[in-house]
Amino acid sequence: MQVILLEKVVNLGGLGEVVRVRDGFARNYLIPQKIARRATAVALKEFEERRAEHEKHQAEKLAAAQAVAEKLIGHTLTISQKAGVDGRLFGSVTNMDVAAALAQQGFGTFHKVQVRLPGGTVKAVGEYSVQVALHADVVADITLVVQGEMV
Repeated sequence: MQVILLEKVVNLGGLGEVVRVRDGFARNYLIPQKIARRATAVALKEFEERRAEHEKHQAEKLAAAQAVAEKLIGHTLTISQKAGVDGRLFGSVTNMDVAAALAQQGFGTFHKVQVRLPGGTVKAVGEYSVQVALHADVVADITLVVQGEMV
C-alpha cells in the first residue's frame, strides 16, 4: 500500500514522502496513529494544499522535543528494586519502568518504545546508559542507576 507520511518516521521517510509499506503496517499502525494517509490523488492534492501547516506542526513538535532533551541530557535516574545479596534483581527493570519513573519526576509522559535499553532489560544492580527517543531526530542519553533493596 502506498501512503503519504504526515511526519518523519525513522527508517521510512520524511514529511510528505509517498512510500510503499505493507498493508497491515499501514492499516494497524500508521493510519490510526495519524502518521500517514493513503496515497490517493485527492489525498495528495489536499496534502500539498496543507503542506505549510503540516511543516509548521512538525517544527513545533521538534522544538518541544529539543526543549525536553535539554532537560534530560546528563540526568541521572535512580530506581530501587528488590535484589539478592549477589546484586541480581528479583525481576528486572524494563523500559516501561524507566518511562514511568521519568514521568513521575515531571519530565512528561513517555511511551515505552521511546526508552531504549541497549542491553535489554536490566537484571542487576549498577549504572547503565539509556537512550530516550523524543522525536525521530532527537535522542537524549541519560544514566540509569539501579539500586538494590535487601529483602
